[in-house]
Amino acid sequence: MRRASLFLALVGLVVLPARAQDGTQPTMAKNAILLGWDGAHRDHVKALLKEGKLPNLQQLISEGTLVDVDVKSGATDTKAGWTQILTGYRPEVTGVYNNGRFRDVPAGYSVFERLRTQYGADQIATGAAIGKKGHCGEIDPPFKKPLTAVEAEAAAKPAAKPGKKGKATGQPGFKGQQRGRVVEENGQKFLVFEGSPYYTMHNNVDEWHFGLTEDEKVGAKALELLDKYGRKPFFFFVHCAEVDHSGHKHGEPSPEYNAAIISGDKQLGRIVEKLKQLGVYDKTLIYVTADHGFDVGGKGHGNAPYVFLGTNDKQVIRGGTRADITPTILDRLGVDLAKLTPPLDGETLAKPATKTAEDEHLVKQRGAKAKPQGEPGAGGTKRKAGKKAKAAAAP
Repeated sequence: MRRASLFLALVGLVVLPARAQDGTQPTMAKNAILLGWDGAHRDHVKALLKEGKLPNLQQLISEGTLVDVDVKSGATDTKAGWTQILTGYRPEVTGVYNNGRFRDVPAGYSVFERLRTQYGADQIATGAAIGKKGHCGEIDPPFKKPLTAVEAEAAAKPAAKPGKKGKATGQPGFKGQQRGRVVEENGQKFLVFEGSPYYTMHNNVDEWHFGLTEDEKVGAKALELLDKYGRKPFFFFVHCAEVDHSGHKHGEPSPEYNAAIISGDKQLGRIVEKLKQLGVYDKTLIYVTADHGFDVGGKGHGNAPYVFLGTNDKQVIRGGTRADITPTILDRLGVDLAKLTPPLDGETLAKPATKTAEDEHLVKQRGAKAKPQGEPGAGGTKRKAGKKAKAAAAP
């Protein structure tokens, strides 16, 4: 009997999750890095892979997989995209519908906060290195500002339209206030701004860096985070912005757009090399994805729902939607998704799908329904004339 008891005790030590010294807090057995290539259309990614121009992504997916990710709810823009990716919720839950309609994401909803709650803020490291200055990473706080009669009158006028030399200033008439909505309470008018999506989120992260602009700077910051925290369990979000910037400036069918994707691949290589130097690559899951693609032949992404997920995670077995990224990460890092409140809209890609993807919401831009610009396939995205799109040769 004593031998049997001893055997069961030893088995328990093997199968039970590792716990902290006080016996109450589980430890995170694996690390994870979410690497974003903002605006990377999956047809371009696949074409560049075929041409051998993304060697680091190719090596990563040779260890895991490459699957298709579609946008089924929310706009195909940056705010809606990264908010959904970092939370696993539809806009109806987060309040972030697009770049112009948004709010501070409710406390506790982000992947950072979920992991901190599960494992303890002092037991894991979390960080973000973000390329964009706006729409991803900015941390403007909520405010409520009483308006004078003059300000209220000015705020009632239509917002200024962008000109050739400047951008729209939002509500005109009072300096410095470019965002918010006017509400009236007991005869007094207020300007109310509900905050950037990342304001509360960033307060629950060890280090939050945004506005880095260049991919090289983003990669350098990611390496700094790894040097500082890489010897303890960690989750980092690394966001490269040059693909999106190049698409807006040069267009989707341009060598510059492809060169920016190649730049993102270079940062992936730098990160992998650092992980190997630290001796933690074998226990680090890397997920490479995008918030949206790009309009075929255009310089925008009003209707660009086709992206991807490339990973060294061997447990990923299928494609899905933007909302499935965080559930996948949480599931693979040991979080019980069934216990999360509110229930996630997405589900892990490491298991078969159990529900229709986010109720199959149509992608919307400025409140209007958008028609798909073709369906993805091995040959590319269909253009209006039915021709298949090919990635322009990168320099």
